[in-house]
Amino acid sequence: MASIEWRSDNSFRVTVSCGYDSEGKKITKKKSFKLDEGLTPKQAEKEAQKLATLFEEQVQKGTYLDGNKLTFAEFIQIWLEKYAEAELEPKTVDEYKKLLKRVIPALGDIKLAKLQPTQLIDFYDNLRENGIREDTIYRALPELKAFIEQHNLAMDSIATEAGITTRTVKSILNGNSTNKAKEICEVLKIKLNTFFVPVGEVKPLSGNTINHYHKLISSMLTNAVQWQLILLNPAERVEPPKIDKKEASYYDEDTLEKMLVLLENEPLKYRAMVSLTLYMGLRKGELMGLEWPDIDFENKKLRIRQASQYVSSSGTITKKPKNKTSIRTITLPDVAVDMLRKYKAQQNEERLEMGDLWENSDRLFVQFNGVPMHPDSISKWFNKFIRRNNLPKLNFHGLRHSNASLLIAENVDVRTIAGRLGHAKPSTTTDIYGHLLKRPDQEAAEKLNKRFNKKSKDGKTKQA
Repeated sequence: MASIEWRSDNSFRVTVSCGYDSEGKKITKKKSFKLDEGLTPKQAEKEAQKLATLFEEQVQKGTYLDGNKLTFAEFIQIWLEKYAEAELEPKTVDEYKKLLKRVIPALGDIKLAKLQPTQLIDFYDNLRENGIREDTIYRALPELKAFIEQHNLAMDSIATEAGITTRTVKSILNGNSTNKAKEICEVLKIKLNTFFVPVGEVKPLSGNTINHYHKLISSMLTNAVQWQLILLNPAERVEPPKIDKKEASYYDEDTLEKMLVLLENEPLKYRAMVSLTLYMGLRKGELMGLEWPDIDFENKKLRIRQASQYVSSSGTITKKPKNKTSIRTITLPDVAVDMLRKYKAQQNEERLEMGDLWENSDRLFVQFNGVPMHPDSISKWFNKFIRRNNLPKLNFHGLRHSNASLLIAENVDVRTIAGRLGHAKPSTTTDIYGHLLKRPDQEAAEKLNKRFNKKSKDGKTKQA
């Protein structure tokens, strides 16, 4: 039986006997609990008995985890298996695993129950250092080639261990810029700054990115508290990293007009993808998940019910949109309907030409043989398009922001904009586009001034 040892009115320790070891020494498992304050003695006793029984069952079944013995890395693995992979979206888990590649080496050896706020602060400070970014570009010094020759190292072997091609290794040794310097250094077991120098300005991680690490760690530790592995979440006692608030990037009307003219010279498929995103404000995943039955040509309606997404661990997947309100039906402008009709006719011709080689799919945007396009294909194409035509730098998601800016400029109400964009609530729209909403607000104030402060002929203000 589990025994309860009270330490105060709302805290106690439970001890469970697990028999004896080979030397005849009694084996026990102990765990401390803290109850909510304000419980009557009878309520506290009842809750304590309940927790003691649960703890005893965990010990007997072998499912009890001891936060004092469990390392943070071991807990992370348990958290991924028992919570993240069961409850979260595959893409989210994929992104978390990328963040954890930095978290585990830095904090993984620390016992879960011993993790302190100061250790988290030190980790965040380390993330702020220059050279920590994965996208930093480096150039190899001539000494690297000499080092490899001196040690008779084969380029094929270096390439295989680094996960890159032999051609890439040769390019690096010839002094060409690369983002694979860290991989090379890991294979050669040398420090990055021994044979590599950064190209251009070296930037630290942004406050937004560091805040992602903090949110992930805090979320995991919240689960650790809920699972009664630790009493308190140390991340809650750390000031969250400051977020670098950036306004949504978008094209103004003049740039959009220029872009649409340039698009006339591009393949119809890409023209349709860019234009549809601009006209409807779709997310990239929603665009790539569209199927022909989602288009109601007669009533000029577009239904958004799924999204296409690439996850490194499982490839391209189809999932539900970001949230419930993202599942929506919105009205298509005539220009979008006309373009989609032309595109559908063209795709039907391509289908006939391919014959049996065509992979049956209802997707709007497919490869030459009917197979759905990779979700990131349009982003890569759009980046090349704007560079080729000397347009201002903008990522593909910026077209969604451009759609919102056009609607705001036309004084469309926020609730309607939120509905078309699939935001969970209008406040999300105002948070993202607050800087754009100030313009119609200023115009409204000026209109009120004209309406209620008309000047009389003698120059005096007359109240309407």
